[in-house]
Amino acid sequence: MKMNRRKVSTGSPYEPIIGISRAIRSGQYIAISGTAPLDHMGKTVAAGDPAGQARECFQIAEKALNELGAGLSDVIRTRIFLTQIEDWKTVGEVHGEFFRDIRPVSTIVQVSRFVDPEWRVEIEFDALVDEDDN
Repeated sequence: MKMNRRKVSTGSPYEPIIGISRAIRSGQYIAISGTAPLDHMGKTVAAGDPAGQARECFQIAEKALNELGAGLSDVIRTRIFLTQIEDWKTVGEVHGEFFRDIRPVSTIVQVSRFVDPEWRVEIEFDALVDEDDN
């Protein structure tokens, strides 16, 4: 049996260039691409502010989840990529604002840089919804 696959785009200028979707839902599983701190015009949000950038990433992911019939409470894993590992606590506290009671598994790693050098953080999400209402 082939499952329906639904895609969400957030209008990132990188989506058509790279050939990616912001998020895909297949059955009960939702994967959200590396989410960078971009506004609806494709401009970097909160340059130099890792907390502001993280908050933007979480809000973008939450909107994508909602479009696929899910929410933050369905998130089971986050992967946080930082260009400066010293930002772990600041970004971790913002993660806590969104996930304090949900408590998905998570990984925080440092990378050398992102596509845009103004980004200090990029975050991936995996979610699993209770029922397949695809």
